[in-house]
Amino acid sequence: MSKIQYRFNTKSLTVERVNRTFRDRLKVFLRYALAGIIFSVIVLLIGFTFFDSPKERMLRREIQQYETQYKIIHDRLEGLTAVVEDIQERDDNIYRVIFEAEPIPSSVRDAAFGGVDRYSHLSGYRNSELISETMQRIDQLASQLYVQSKSYDEVFDMALNKADMLASIPAIVPLAKGTERLMSGFGMRMHPIYKTMRMHEGVDFTADIGTPIYSTGDGVITRAERNRQGYGIMVEVDHGYGYTTRYAHMSELKVRRGQEVSRGEVIGLVGNTGTSTAPHLHYEVIYNDRAVNPVYYFHNDLSPEEFEIIIERASRVNQSLS
Repeated sequence: MSKIQYRFNTKSLTVERVNRTFRDRLKVFLRYALAGIIFSVIVLLIGFTFFDSPKERMLRREIQQYETQYKIIHDRLEGLTAVVEDIQERDDNIYRVIFEAEPIPSSVRDAAFGGVDRYSHLSGYRNSELISETMQRIDQLASQLYVQSKSYDEVFDMALNKADMLASIPAIVPLAKGTERLMSGFGMRMHPIYKTMRMHEGVDFTADIGTPIYSTGDGVITRAERNRQGYGIMVEVDHGYGYTTRYAHMSELKVRRGQEVSRGEVIGLVGNTGTSTAPHLHYEVIYNDRAVNPVYYFHNDLSPEEFEIIIERASRVNQSLS
């Protein structure tokens, strides 16, 4: 039953029955509906502002889990980076030193990977910096591991060729009883003819004419000729691996150009040809196109005591024989 309403008419001073039209009822309904909508909106705003929905709480937990996982990955990458750096250190300072190979430049190992725009698609997120940094570390680590893998391939090849390399590197005295015959060492020496201090890029051994001269390592004869620049009759041997040896002032050649020789094989005889003041052998070791001190390569057939003697003699004499 509908509720009947009355109102007091102040003009006629009587109580009258209220007759509501459809419009009046519609206005009342709309008024209450609008108030309800406004109240609902306010409640929803407060709820979404200060309280998380179940779905939001689930998403927030997932985000926290992802953050934790990224941090764990980041920490693991730190550990892997330390391991890779240790491997690189061993590679450069142990393995490559053993095989007398140049270390890999840091510019190659730490080469930049990609560009700034490479990770632009990861920007705009809550943890963009962490994600981008992690991806950069992964890519950098992958690049370093690739370089290291190639390096180990080279080291493996060098290990396979170790026997050949050891046989090829100059490692003996080119004359018999070399410690007794050494008369002039490597370095600045007084030239016996020009009487000026000049760089002496080898060592001189005195010996009688006709004394056999031995190749100090396996190799191929690249020069066997009479030289016009003061070396006289000379021989050069290419040992590979960056090494070349030179034997000068010979009286006779025992090899020809292009011939393969072995360590200890006679390649010529001591003489007094070229710019020379007495019969002797001038011997040089060239490594990567640079003359080095030959006495440091006499380790194969000398005892520690003999090596000490030859080092002392090489540093004492101040005048060369050529």
